[in-house]
Formats: sequence, C-alpha cells, structure tokens
Amino acid sequence: MSEQQAAVAEATNPIPTPVVAKVREQFGEQVLEVRERLGETTIVVRSEAIVALARFLRDHPDLAFNHLSDVTAVDYLNLNREPRFDVVYHFYSIPKRHRLRVRAPVPEDDPTIATLTVLWPGASFPEREVYDLFGIQFAGHPDLTRILMPDDWVGHPLRKDYPIYGEEIEFSHNRETVERKTLGYG
Repeated sequence: MSEQQAAVAEATNPIPTPVVAKVREQFGEQVLEVRERLGETTIVVRSEAIVALARFLRDHPDLAFNHLSDVTAVDYLNLNREPRFDVVYHFYSIPKRHRLRVRAPVPEDDPTIATLTVLWPGASFPEREVYDLFGIQFAGHPDLTRILMPDDWVGHPLRKDYPIYGEEIEFSHNRETVERKTLGYG
C-alpha cells in the first residue's frame, strides 16, 4: 500500500479515539462521519444535534471540552455538494489538552442551526460573523445582527456565488478606456 493510500485509509477508517468512542456511544445515528488526519479529529453530526453534542462535550468529565475556540462556516457550492454549507466548531479541553473539530451540515434552502450561546456566551460574536458573511441563521441567538458589514448591505460576501467585482483603476496604459467619475472635490 502506498503512502497516499495509507493516508486515505487512515482518514476514512480512523482508529476510534476515546472522544470519538464516547460521542458515537451517546449520539449513534446523529454522527454522520468521523475523520482523523494528521492527528486532528473531525466529527460530522446532524445539525439538529449540535446543542446536545456541545453540552455533552463540555459536561462529560472524561471529555471536558470547556473552551469553544471558533465558529465558522464552509460553502461547498463549487463542489456541488448537498447540503451546501457546513457550520464548523473548534473545541478545546484545557484540562485534558485535546482538540476536536465538529462540522454540522446546513442546507441552502433553510440555512439555520441552533445557537451555542446558551452554553458559551462567547459564541455570540463568531456566530454573528458567520451570519453576516455566509447568511446562516442561528436560531435562539440573542442578537443576530450584522457585525462586519453595514446593516443595509445586500448579500453575504463569503458565499461562493457572491459577485466579485470592483472599479477599474486608471493607469497610464488604460487611461482612454476607464470610465471617469466625478467625485465632486473642487
């Protein structure tokens, strides 16, 4: 078996760690996939299980994931994957010194998942950022408003279908073709 084949086999059939074993035991069918790559464990769970899973990770004495270090999202539009989005959580256990990535798929037609602010109030700002830039709703969030873009901004800039455009800048080589705009400065 080549190194590449061994890496693929390791990623798709990881040796269950104690964390993974406890999560699988508790959540069974809610766990969609487990990946282990380069010492990093990723668990994919159904979005409706995210609050129960996060509470279990935090409160189970053998796991003690007491720090939610990040909340973000991924848009899989160009890969034609359904569901289109994943909300990604990074947990860390300070006393046990282990990390865990949890992904929860969210469909494009109803991009909604429950908030984790009920467990970690510090999830508020990262969830607002994901809402602002990806358009994913966090049900039950105490203040789900834009955090980076102006309130009247249309769209969500980190979505893969967000239009990328800008003004053409005038240089000496394109001076004749650039549309000039009067800025009204004197």
